[in-house]
Amino acid sequence: MPDPAPPAPPRAQPRTPPRAGAEAAPPDSLAPPPPAAAAPIAPAGGLARSVAILAATPLSALAGLSLAGALAPLPGLIGAAFCLSGAVLLACLWHGDLARLGARLRRPDAPAPRLAPAAALADDLARAQRDWQERAEQFARQARANETILERLPDPLLVLDEAQAVTRLNAAARRYFGAPGTDATAASAAAPADLPALLRQPGARAAIARALSENRPQRAELVLPVPVERHFALQVLPLDPPLADGGRVLLVVQDITAMHRTERMRADFVANASHELRTPLASLIGFIETLRGPAADDAKAQARFLGIMHEQAARMARLIDDLLSLSRIELTEHTQPTERVDLGRILRRAAESFEPRLAERRMTIAQDIAEAAPPVLGDADQLAQVFHNLIDNALKYGREGGTVRLSVQRLAAAPATAGRAGQRAGLQASIADDGPGIAREHLPRLTERFYRVDAARSRAAGGTGLGLAIVKHIVNRHRGQLAIASEEGNGTIVSLWLPEAPAEGSEAGAPTS
Repeated sequence: MPDPAPPAPPRAQPRTPPRAGAEAAPPDSLAPPPPAAAAPIAPAGGLARSVAILAATPLSALAGLSLAGALAPLPGLIGAAFCLSGAVLLACLWHGDLARLGARLRRPDAPAPRLAPAAALADDLARAQRDWQERAEQFARQARANETILERLPDPLLVLDEAQAVTRLNAAARRYFGAPGTDATAASAAAPADLPALLRQPGARAAIARALSENRPQRAELVLPVPVERHFALQVLPLDPPLADGGRVLLVVQDITAMHRTERMRADFVANASHELRTPLASLIGFIETLRGPAADDAKAQARFLGIMHEQAARMARLIDDLLSLSRIELTEHTQPTERVDLGRILRRAAESFEPRLAERRMTIAQDIAEAAPPVLGDADQLAQVFHNLIDNALKYGREGGTVRLSVQRLAAAPATAGRAGQRAGLQASIADDGPGIAREHLPRLTERFYRVDAARSRAAGGTGLGLAIVKHIVNRHRGQLAIASEEGNGTIVSLWLPEAPAEGSEAGAPTS
């Protein structure tokens, strides 16, 4: 029986190394690790089963013929040997093609199976794999496009989980609420703590709870009173089913402060204008009636009355200018400036513009402005208006022939009078005069609109009663603090503190808008 021996080599044929190679592939494939761990035993057992299946029918037929006496034993054994050898060769060829098929799926440049059915199957599976990869890439591109759209939306978007904890923020929310980093999953908020304050609002918590319980969109309007009053419209959209990271609620936050301020500005402007313009208009009407009547032929009276009428008209023009300026400032008070400006330079330029007035009142300006002071984040035009108003007040109410002292100094932390002691460093600018001073009971109300310590003197000096109100709102917009110190007989000192601008290139903390 020399022929049955050849099947032995195919059994011992080293088909296991390709399987061992396939064993190392599962990390790059979708196959789970447990079947790959059992791979070393599978080839021998699988090959034996395949040989048994292929040889079972012909061997059974030969055995039946031999038992029936229709086939001699020797030819039957020879036929059985050939059947077994053919089964072994065919099984080895089939298992080899299966290994080639697996390698072809993992690597497109691997050799193709030799059997036509296996080769066709390999081509079909390769096409299916390419289609799956193309769809996966298409889904990935779509997901990236959706992420980009959400990141570029101008309104803040937040995703909350079941416990109302923030899981995701878009770029607008991170900028708006001061969350660090650029990752959309950066959920912690940096100072100022606007985001926790917003989510702790009873209206927001109630709207989120209703959206979760009723599974319907909800709306709410909220107000954050500090650092400046801001109004928000909140849309709460339930996410069903929840996101993979546990997100259950989508919050869309819209800042409607400008709309509220516009409505209030219109009402305030009408009320203030009607109240303050009544007196000069009544004067103008009275003088016009006098000029048309008793003083129609009195040249001296006409000249005097026209001079008074000019003063009253100029006063109305100043009043309207200040009202419009105040309205514009209030309209943008909730948005913090982002420009880096030199506070000392702005103060020096403002002082230079008053040289003619200084000569008229024989007054001088003493400056103590730090040369190497760091910049602040601010609006240069508005800060110039602040210093113009304060220096103008010092010249109006200071002692004739006296001195106005200007200073800018860096403070390591906000002054205690600002109510923010211990915060980051900033610059303090001060304007001091040596006038008669202001009684203590008037100090808390100096920044109110149209509040005057001495109404007659203020009008005679050309004041509108809005200068310090404008200063207060500009300082609020810059997230600074205003302090006024005065004693009767010892002059007045007006100080404003502004936070120092962060170093260029560092995370600046979002402007609270």
